Amino acid sequence: MSLAAVWVIVALGAGILEVVVPAFGFVFVTLAALLAALLALLGYGQTLQVVTFAVSALLFLLVLRRFFVHRLRGGPGVPSRTEAITGKMAEVTDSIDPVRGAGRVNVEGHDWAARASVAIPAGARVRVDGADGIVLLVSPVQKGL
Repeated sequence: MSLAAVWVIVALGAGILEVVVPAFGFVFVTLAALLAALLALLGYGQTLQVVTFAVSALLFLLVLRRFFVHRLRGGPGVPSRTEAITGKMAEVTDSIDPVRGAGRVNVEGHDWAARASVAIPAGARVRVDGADGIVLLVSPVQKGL
């Protein structure tokens, strides 16, 4: 059996694993094995084939995987529930204590846990600056705004 045939068999095995195991890494082994098979067909030595296979598989994995994963996902993913209320105004329903990290706010009729860097009394207006998981990060709003 020729070395080119061995590399093609390795490529087929890795291709089958890519389909069976959703790791998105075996495709790069497949490409590296096909590159090594091409070198075998062109008459290059076994050492160069093995080195080319190892280096190209690693480079393909490190360089191309991130690009292809991002392209296949089609963007940043599913937005969280908190993204829609970032920048909205809220009313503090339970005083926010930065030491305890406790407090609650009402945003558009929904109750949320909230944190702030300063103490904010109940009844105050705040702006939603972001979120840490399902806890809203808020800041006080100046009177008259």
